[in-house]
This record gives sequence, C-alpha cells and structure tokens, in this order.
Amino acid sequence: MSISLSRQAALTLTQQLAERLAERIRTRLLPAGARLPSVRECARQQGVSPYTVVAAYDLLQAQGLVEARPQRGFFVRDIVQNPLQTQEGKAQIAINEGSVNTPVGIPPGTRINATMLIRGMFVESVAGKPQPGAGVLPAEWLDAGFLVAAMRKVTSGQALRESLVRYGEPMGDSRLREALARRMQRIGIAAGPGQIITTLGATQALDIVSRALLQPGDPVMVEEPGWAVEYARLAAMGMRVLPVPRGPEGPDMAVMQRYCETMAPKLYVSVSVLHNPTGYSLSAASAHEVLQMAQRHGFYVVEDDSYCHIAPDHAPRVSVLDRLQRSIYISGFAKVLVPNWRLGYLAAPPELVERLLDTKLLSTLSTPTPMEQALALCMEQGQLRRHAERLRQHLAQARTRSVALAQAAGCRFVAEPAGMFGWVDTGVDTEVLTQLLLDQGYMIAPGAMFHASRGSSTCMRINFATTQDAAFWRVFERAVAQMRAQAQKS
Repeated sequence: MSISLSRQAALTLTQQLAERLAERIRTRLLPAGARLPSVRECARQQGVSPYTVVAAYDLLQAQGLVEARPQRGFFVRDIVQNPLQTQEGKAQIAINEGSVNTPVGIPPGTRINATMLIRGMFVESVAGKPQPGAGVLPAEWLDAGFLVAAMRKVTSGQALRESLVRYGEPMGDSRLREALARRMQRIGIAAGPGQIITTLGATQALDIVSRALLQPGDPVMVEEPGWAVEYARLAAMGMRVLPVPRGPEGPDMAVMQRYCETMAPKLYVSVSVLHNPTGYSLSAASAHEVLQMAQRHGFYVVEDDSYCHIAPDHAPRVSVLDRLQRSIYISGFAKVLVPNWRLGYLAAPPELVERLLDTKLLSTLSTPTPMEQALALCMEQGQLRRHAERLRQHLAQARTRSVALAQAAGCRFVAEPAGMFGWVDTGVDTEVLTQLLLDQGYMIAPGAMFHASRGSSTCMRINFATTQDAAFWRVFERAVAQMRAQAQKS
C-alpha cells in the first residue's frame, strides 16, 4: 500500500493517512471486507510512528468506514449498508458534533479517546520511546522476580493439577482474601474475608459494582477532571454521568448537593487518594461531608484506591471513616505488579456481597486461583510491601526530574506534584498538540479526555515515570512554538 505523505503539508500525518485511506475506501480501491495493514506494518510502510496509524485508523472507524475485529485487525465496512450514511445516521453525527467544542484544524472524530489511549499501551514497545500519556509504570520497574518464584511454588506437583481441573472459589482464593483483609486492616479499613471479592483487576471490580447496583439511565456522580476510562465505561452502559469538580481537598459539595436534590444519584465514584489525573488526596473533613451526604440521600460511595501501594497508609479514606456501610472499596495490583495478570478486589457492606458475587459469577464464573495463591504468598512474606517501597523511591526521584523538565519547558503544575501523575497547564490546546506529537511518536493524554464534557483544555496529564527524557520535552517545546506561530498568523 503506497501512500504519499508529507511532513510539510498543512494537515498532520494522521489526517493525511486517514484521508488517503478514506478516498480509497469510497472509490472501492479498498473493497468491503478488505483487511487494512496491521498497525506495525502500516507504520513501516509509511515511515510514521505506530501512534499515527492508530489515530488514523480510529478516525476511519469514527467515520464508519472501517471496523475493528478483536484479534484480527481493521476491516473495510460495506459503506452502502453503513448506517452512518443514512439520513438518520447523518443527523445523529451532526448532533454529536454539535455537542462538543471541536478544536480548529482537527476534523470531527480525530480526538484521542479512552480506548485509543489504552490501545497505545500495546504499541509502546514498537515506538521505542517512553510515552508521556502512559497509565502504567515502566516494565523494568515491575520486574518482580519474587512473583514468578511464588507462582512456581504454588503450581508445583499436585497443587498445579488441583488448580487446573477445578473452578476457583466463587469469591476468590480464601488465602488471598485473608491476606487482603490484613492489608486493609493496616490502612484502617475493617473488612473480613467474607466481605472481599477478588476480580480481574480494579476495572472489573468497578464494572461489577455498576452492573449490580445500576440500571441504564441511572445518574452517577463522577469526579471532574477524572479517569477517562470510567467516563467511557459508564456512558457505554447507558448511565447518566454527573461530573463533580474535584479540588485539592475533595469534591465540590455544593454541586453534589444540587445533584442529590434534583437527580437522586445512585453512586458517587471517587479516586480519593492520589487522584487521577491531579494527584490530589481527599481531606478527612471532605470525606466526612461526603459520607453525611451519602447517608442523607441514599447513594453509595465507590472508593477506587488503585494507587494505594504508592500512597501513604495513613491517607484519609472514605472507607476508613465509614467502616463499609455506605462505601464500597476497590483496589488492584496492575499498577505495581505484572499488569497482564489482572488482579483486583472489592470490599463491600455485608448486605451487598451476595448481589455483587452473583454479578461476578455471571460475567467470569471465577478468577484464576494459581495467580491469586502466588500473590497471597508474596503478601504473607512481605515481598509485595518491600517492592512497593522501592517503587515509591523510584517515583520520588522520577517526579523531581520530570517536574524540573516540565517547568523548564514552560509548563505550570495546576496541582502540587504527587504520586504517579502530574496535571500540567501547557498554555495551548492539548488536543491540537496531541496530533502534532503523535506524528513525532509521542502519545500524550490531553486534558479534554479527563472531562465528561470533552471541551477544549490547555492541560495534559503526564506520567512522572515516563517524562524524564529531555528529548520529549524538546519535541514538546517545538510543537508548542509551532502552534503559537500558527495562531499569530491567523
């Protein structure tokens, strides 16, 4: 597939590639059912980064010209039968495009979204560069040999056969749940093993809670800025997302009160400690106010503590004050151990446990016993705790370097740098900036992704562990200078 792209053209490489492919699809040079080259192959053919190809393919998918098939790739759709070509489809597109503030120079549909950011994690090794928008720590930081050794031990001999020929315990391995209960006790949360359900990562725990307690159309309060994947997940389930501004101390209580009086929300989802993307941690006073409101208005607080292993144990948590009465505690290990194992858990009020367990069983039946037993062994022997301490030291050093580089490049930190992520103001529209940096092989996380309204933003989230490279900041400064020069001309 030979396509002529120019780095001197007015359009970005992403836009050029998408337009050339769209033209071939519409003229049937690429017929319905044809498979597009893989991301790697297309990047090699065109001499661009894999991220440019991902962005172009996502744009084609948003236009209804191609479809993604799991484990197979992207295929051309039959545009004659494509519902997006009908008058009803076009009207819906017009409504959708009119509901957001599209940055100048970026065609509708070009925006980085939650799934694209996730997909970007899988091509990081191809790009060969640390990615500023990544949501995970570098692989070399997570080389936990002790976990491999624990897996060998729990799968040796008869133990392996026993774990393979039977389903695991419905609630999760009892040994792991006991270890998790002890871990929660150390941070002040009183939960017995019978209140804990293991899951395939914290994301599945959030999904289980939503499916068990909500119906399509139910209002759910979420923090803004907040986790882009959570917005997308709730929206895909048909929930009504109610954004609550998040500040240094906690949520805007006045906004929450108005929602409670007019919308009767069913849940409030909060990353209380080392909030993503700002790094804020909830104050004890705010946690108390949230719980009082939950009691008065009858909603549950879903506390996502995914960053607990790199956070102080004494940090205020809603579930500590509440003792799991109106709160549901969720956490996982993907951030600090092997992400591919997908180990997470939830702890809930006793009256909700059976309902949540039923939902887990309907979706996954059980969770993988050998992995859970290996994790339990590592927790019992203190290896996980020591590993987390090393990660905190690495992050502290990385944070110092990244903050200095970001400030030297003209960025301003909106929130005090803490934890894994930094929330920085670049002074330019970061969705436009995203397209320029994609062409240079860097994927950033633009601020609009972290707002339910998707309005333009000058902020971006950076991962302290992956922004220690001065080369990225030099590319960043050139892109910002280019945007400002173009703005002056116009």
